[in-house]
Amino acid sequence: RSEDEDRKSKYKAAVRIQSWFRGCRVRAYLRYLNKMAICIQKWWRGYQSRRYFRKLLETAYFIMKMNFYNEMAVRIQKRWRGYYVRKYIHNYYTLKKYLEAISVNNETVRSELQKYAEMKENEEKRKDLEKKEKEKKYQARKMHYLLSTEQIAGIYNSPFRKSPDPMELLLRESKPLSHRRQEIRSPFGSELYDWPTCKRPPTFSTVQPLLAIGRQKPQGPFRDTAEVLQQRYKPLEPTLRVAASINSPLEKAREEIKREEWRNRIHDNEFLPFSSFHKNEKYEPSIHTSGKYVQETYGVKHFREAHPKKWVAGKDFKTVLPSIVLFEKFGKTYSRTGQIV
Repeated sequence: RSEDEDRKSKYKAAVRIQSWFRGCRVRAYLRYLNKMAICIQKWWRGYQSRRYFRKLLETAYFIMKMNFYNEMAVRIQKRWRGYYVRKYIHNYYTLKKYLEAISVNNETVRSELQKYAEMKENEEKRKDLEKKEKEKKYQARKMHYLLSTEQIAGIYNSPFRKSPDPMELLLRESKPLSHRRQEIRSPFGSELYDWPTCKRPPTFSTVQPLLAIGRQKPQGPFRDTAEVLQQRYKPLEPTLRVAASINSPLEKAREEIKREEWRNRIHDNEFLPFSSFHKNEKYEPSIHTSGKYVQETYGVKHFREAHPKKWVAGKDFKTVLPSIVLFEKFGKTYSRTGQIV
């Protein structure tokens, strides 16, 4: 019985040594495989990155070469077009004759303009002289009382002067101004003059004018003349509905805000909600990332990263508060004349 136990204990010890040895060999082999896999991935990714950057360099070189060729083509076209225009389109001698004719025409126009300017200047001087002569004659007629008489010499005919003043001669030739007759205005003329033209609001006197002698009131049911005129020419008193503007202050403020937003807008690309206008835009890939060039789902399908493998339970978390209805309608509602259906 003791021998069987010794044999069993030795067998167990041998099995443990073999399992430990085989485990060491397997782990060493797995480390080797992992190292080889990392080396292969490193080589492959390096090859992919070098290939991608090589394509970028080839594209940049092609663009630079095409730009250089375009610039050279523009220079050649410029030289050829200049030569063709100078030789076949514009003739030097014809252009020279044309410029000479233009210079002659310019000289003629300048001389005519100079004559016209001199004529206008002479005319202005003549008008000034005539105006001054008229003013002198008017002053002479106005101051005709200063004319010297046989007994008393005037102020313009001083005995200390060798010859009389020219104004004295002008006073002798001119006639004195006649006095204007004063117009007799009716007492009602000044009040009723501006009524038809509406230049000023009419003022009605409360005191009734005295009737003229021999004037009788017309027979019949007639009202007083002042009362009729007051009713006829009474000032306009519009109502609040007529005096107020058609557009309300709220509409005016909205229009002003719209104009200010349009004036201060940075770009004209308006945001179109509830539409698929922005869904057709292609995703712009980044140089430093790898994978499929597709649009990211964050913010479109979910608002947090989901890792089902890390979930403790098979169901999602339950929120204490109810979800927002507006977020649940995202992508399912449409706009109809600015209203959410």
